[in-house]
Amino acid sequence: MNRIQKLFAKTRAEKRGAYVAYLTMGAPTLDESLAACEQVLKEGADILELGVPFSDPVADGAVIRAAAQKALASGTTLAKILARIPALRAAHPDTPLVVFSYYNPIYKYGIERFAADAAKAGVDAVLVVDLPLEERDELVDVLRPQGLTFIPLIAPTTGAERIVASAKGLEDAFLYAVTVKGVTGARQSLPPELATRLAEIKRLTDVPVVAGFGIATPEEGEAIAQHCDGFVIGSANVRRLQGV
Repeated sequence: MNRIQKLFAKTRAEKRGAYVAYLTMGAPTLDESLAACEQVLKEGADILELGVPFSDPVADGAVIRAAAQKALASGTTLAKILARIPALRAAHPDTPLVVFSYYNPIYKYGIERFAADAAKAGVDAVLVVDLPLEERDELVDVLRPQGLTFIPLIAPTTGAERIVASAKGLEDAFLYAVTVKGVTGARQSLPPELATRLAEIKRLTDVPVVAGFGIATPEEGEAIAQHCDGFVIGSANVRRLQGV
């Protein structure tokens, strides 16, 4: 079992949802974003999503867009992020680390080089926000020999057949179920049909399902995790800990 599988086995045994914390690396500086990583882990985060800043983050709301701009302005690059991950891995040997990126930074870095460097740094998985199911195989086929897995996004509009296809071959990962239409960011309320939607996804696959977009507190997350395997807090962490 990889770190992700071990983590979900642990949270199931403890009868709770896994808390996945997203932070934008490099905002406002790499050192400060790494300090924010330490803080969320101290607060109980189970999995870290390390956001790679990108100049055109179409899936993100105002908070993460602003964080990405700060990170890019401070000179943050994918290479610099990967160079800092080994220290994070050494300090937290059992914590799953996910690189959360748009495809462009990975493509420009070179996918073979990226896979090798990410694995060497101690990364467990890669989530690519804007890589559709039909185009993911090239990347997944490069990640796999390096011992890395891939995290697919499941949109609110994704149909049953596509959910099954998205989960295929990724038993060592988790599905990121997007809770709301639109961009990232905390919401006043989440859709009333969310529980039904999460139950539908769970019925279709044995891969753990984590709900993200719009969740602001661990308490909200735990309520949602009654219907799935975990929850993501992103924008709220970035605003609170990264000065955005």
